[in-house]
Amino acid sequence: MQEKTRGIVLRSLRYGDNALVVDIYTAVRGTVSFMVKIPRSRKAVLKSVFFRPLSILDIDFDYRQKASLQRLGDVRWGYTYTTLPYEPYKASIALFLAEFLCRVLKHEGENDSLFSYILYSLQWLDASERSFSNFHLVFITRLTRFLGFYPNVEAWREGDWFDMQNACFVHGRPLHVACLGPREAALIPLFMRMNYDSMRFFVMNRRERERFLEVLNDYYRLHVPEFPELKSLDVLKEVFS
Repeated sequence: MQEKTRGIVLRSLRYGDNALVVDIYTAVRGTVSFMVKIPRSRKAVLKSVFFRPLSILDIDFDYRQKASLQRLGDVRWGYTYTTLPYEPYKASIALFLAEFLCRVLKHEGENDSLFSYILYSLQWLDASERSFSNFHLVFITRLTRFLGFYPNVEAWREGDWFDMQNACFVHGRPLHVACLGPREAALIPLFMRMNYDSMRFFVMNRRERERFLEVLNDYYRLHVPEFPELKSLDVLKEVFS
């Protein structure tokens, strides 16, 4: 079946001398893995630069249901970044998000709302000229809305604890250790209601930002199967230190 879709590159791994295995999150079929042969000729239309993490592409491919690796046809830029790969702070966020999304979207199928949210977020970050230090925190927190384990922030009341294991706010401390005390629990509804334009008004110091990122990482590890330690997490912390 011939498919035409927009996709976001999550990861590319070299395979042999002139091929890549590329994971792309597509608008029509969720995450799809492709075998891509890269011609050695400098004049070749298909180049490895297309498959850098978070590249936004328009692709054609012949989908075969039983194949573990699909074959790409035509590949075009769906959006050309102007700052994201080149500005150091943005590039560090992008490195982290690429690794993060590769793990989170590994088994995700078609989801128009999720795809649109990720696409809009990446384009917003690329175009942003304002403070974006909290971007990844807002992005990850609000992403839970599309993945099925978002907390019911309407149920939050001042002084509540957050039960990370059951994704809910409770009036007293849970019997297990996967929980947040009232002070940190209050950040969950705050970030769930925050957007990219308003986040610059919320000031966090380096340690507070690192701690909330650790909380989010732990939360995803509780709810996403096989979610590993992220190698780019320390890089991100270092850049914003």
